Formats: sequence, structure tokens, C-alpha cells
Amino acid sequence: MSTNGKSNRTLSVFLLAMINVSAICSIKNWPLTAEFGFSSIFYFIIAALVFFVPMSLVSAELASGWPKRGGVYVWVREAFGHRSAFLASWLFWINNVVWYPTILSFIAATIAYCINPALAHNTTYMFCVIFITFWATTAVNLRGMKTSGWISTIGAVFGTLIPGTVIIVLGCMWYFSGRPIQIEFTMDSFLPNLSSPSQLAFLAGVLLGLAGMEMSAVHAREVKDPRKNFPKAILLSALIIIVLSVLGTLAIAIVIPQSEISLVSGGLEAIAFFLRSYGLGWSVPLVSFLIAVGALGQMSTWTVGPSKGLLAAAQDGDLPPVLHKMNKKNMPVAMMIFQGIFVSVLATVFLLMPDISASFWLLLALASQLYLLMYVLMFSAAIRLRYKSPNVERPYRIPGGLPGIWIVAGLGFLSAAACIILGLFPPEQIETGNSTFYVSFLVIGMITMCIAPYVILKFKKPSWNEVKTPDFED
Repeated sequence: MSTNGKSNRTLSVFLLAMINVSAICSIKNWPLTAEFGFSSIFYFIIAALVFFVPMSLVSAELASGWPKRGGVYVWVREAFGHRSAFLASWLFWINNVVWYPTILSFIAATIAYCINPALAHNTTYMFCVIFITFWATTAVNLRGMKTSGWISTIGAVFGTLIPGTVIIVLGCMWYFSGRPIQIEFTMDSFLPNLSSPSQLAFLAGVLLGLAGMEMSAVHAREVKDPRKNFPKAILLSALIIIVLSVLGTLAIAIVIPQSEISLVSGGLEAIAFFLRSYGLGWSVPLVSFLIAVGALGQMSTWTVGPSKGLLAAAQDGDLPPVLHKMNKKNMPVAMMIFQGIFVSVLATVFLLMPDISASFWLLLALASQLYLLMYVLMFSAAIRLRYKSPNVERPYRIPGGLPGIWIVAGLGFLSAAACIILGLFPPEQIETGNSTFYVSFLVIGMITMCIAPYVILKFKKPSWNEVKTPDFED
């Protein structure tokens, strides 16, 4: 409850599901996945079975059992203590800070595509859009979770569901009209060649494209009846995400020749090719704008979530009091401003890099590895809490008792750990330079980022243990 006696529970099942859809499902990824033709569905199935479903089920159980502000931080703290929890929340936050320039530059390029594609190569334009968009989104999100939830909903509906449905319907029309299709629906084309590490690395990319379901748990205090509504929202959003991703990828794959889809050039050109194949070239700017809206909703969703996770660690005394401050809408104002400064500096450095593609891919690869390390902690916590806190009420509980949690969370743990190893192999589709440097950069980066929170705790002062905001229990 808020201090004025009014309820802060502003998120319904629908709003929470849309936050998840906005955070995870992105049309811009479909053309890149479609490059692998019918075998892309094989990757989706494997990624769903070994990672997405376990992640969704584990998130549902932990969120219903520990519906407190902080999400992964609270779960890992209850399982392994606050030092491991601080590491988990730090990994959750820092990987997103590195990721923000990615989605922001995509938004800037998409807007340029609607006006003048040449602007996408203008560094001044790119930086201005990135800077203004991030700070404007931060300012709007500070108005509270109801506002933030509706931004995510608008992004999900108008930027993902509507254009995604259009793409799927057009793909079905193409298939059933008897036009030539660009992929073969055979068992040989369904099963990819997994003998190459780079092919397995693509599996890791698909897996990470489905990551993020646990993020919404940081909004527990704003959810109406979280013990019941969290599992409902997670299962609803999981169904929407899988159906849209599979059908959308297939719709693009049957229309566009694989040679016309490039991981380097991105998805906008593929979407434009797709629409022009139907004589709908006039709609390219409109669809591009809607995709930009979806990306903006996705970025907005992630602007708040990780900050709230790190705030929980700050309020446990792991960060200076200046970062504890909340505004009247119960939003982590100091943490979000600190995050904005961090992102602004990173964006400036990124735009000045001489080789944007290779450098940017390195940063994305590092962000992915850090995110997977967080998942290793989360899946481990789910198993640990079944032994440590067996009597805690969990309105949603993974069925099968202890064997059930070991199978589900164990699959998630093994898939995350395997993808950390696979992520060390440079992808064939992108020029990343010297492979030794690539691997060294990732390993040193992971070690440095994992040590950072323990260095912070080493210099922790007693004054950091400020009065905390009470946790939300029911």
C-alpha cells in the first residue's frame, strides 16, 4: 500500500502479459531467424523446450511464492544470500545497459527509413535520436507503473501484434495461393547441420531472443493479486510469443529468398522486400513506423525492470543511499537517472567507434553472456528453494515434486550453461576479426563484470544501510 492509503496495484493480467510480450517478442528478429529457412522452426522448438518453457515455469513459481519487489534479486537472496543476489541483480542490470544502444540505434534507423534512409548513416542524427529517445522514455516511465504498463501495451499491440498479424496473414495468403515458396517443408530441411559450432551458436541466439520472462517479476508490488495473476500472465504471454515468433518467421521465410536476408543488413530491408512482393511498397514507411513503435515499447519495458531489480539490492545496503531514492509514483528515480547517464556515455563512445558492426557485436555478445550467467543463478535458486523453503506457499508450483523441479530448472540451467560456452564461438555470418581476441574479450569481460559487485561490497560503508522500503507480501 502507498503512504496515502491508496493501492499501488495497477497492473492487471492483460497489462502484465503485454509487458512480457513487449519485452521479448520483436518483429525485427524474424527476418534474421528466417535466414535459416524451415530449420529455424527446429531451433525454436529446441529453444522453447530446453529454455523458454523452463524459464516461464520457474518464473511463475518463484513470482507466486515470493511476490516482492526485486524479482530475481529476491529469489537468489532467499536461496543463497544477499552477496549472490547482488551479483544476480548486477548482471541483470549491466547486460541491459550494454544492450540499450542496440535497440535505440535500431529505433533511430527505423525512423530514418520512414523519412530519409540516408539519415541512418549520419552520426549526428543517430546520436540525437538515441539521446532524446532514451531520456524521454525515462521521463515518461517516472510517472509510474500504470503509465509504463500502457506504453508497453501500446508498443506490443501496435508495434508487434498488429504488424505481426499482417505479416503472418500475408504469408498464409502467399502459401495457399500456390505461388512459389522459398523453403522446402521436408525433414532434411527441418534438421540443420549441428556439427558446426557456429550453427550451435545460432541456437544460442534464438534462445536469448526468447529471454526476459523473469523481468516482469520486479513489478510485483504493482500487480493485482500477484500470487494468482503472475502465473496467468506469464503463461498467456508465453503462448503469444511462441505462436507469433514461429508463424512470423515462417511467413517471411516462404516469401523471401534466403540470399536476400542478411544478418548484417538487419530486418528492415527484408520486411520492405516482403511487402513489395505483394505490391505494397507504399506501406513500407507505415510498417517501419509501427515496428519502431514496438521497439520503443520494448526499450521502455527494459528501462524500468532492471533498475527496480538493482534498487532492491541498493535498499539492502549494497549501493550508496543516493541511489535508494523513489519518487511519489514509487519509481526508482535516482537509479533510472544514473542508468540514463551511463547509457548516454556508452552511446557516445559507441557512435565514435571506427568499426561499429564488429565492436557492437562484441558488446552484444558480452551482454548475452552476462545475462546467461544470471539465468544460471536463477535456475539454481529455484531448485535450492524447494529444499530450503518447502513450506512457502506457491499458488503455482511446477508439478512432479522434487523430480519435477530438477527436470524443469535443470534443463534451464544446462541450456544456459551450454549457451555460455557456445557464445564463445564467433558467428560465421558476422566479421568479428581475430578469434583469439574475440574469446579473450568475452572471458575477460565476464570475469571483470562478475568481480565488480564484490569490489563494490568490499568498499561498502555502514551509512549505505538506509531505512528500506517494506517488501510487498500479499
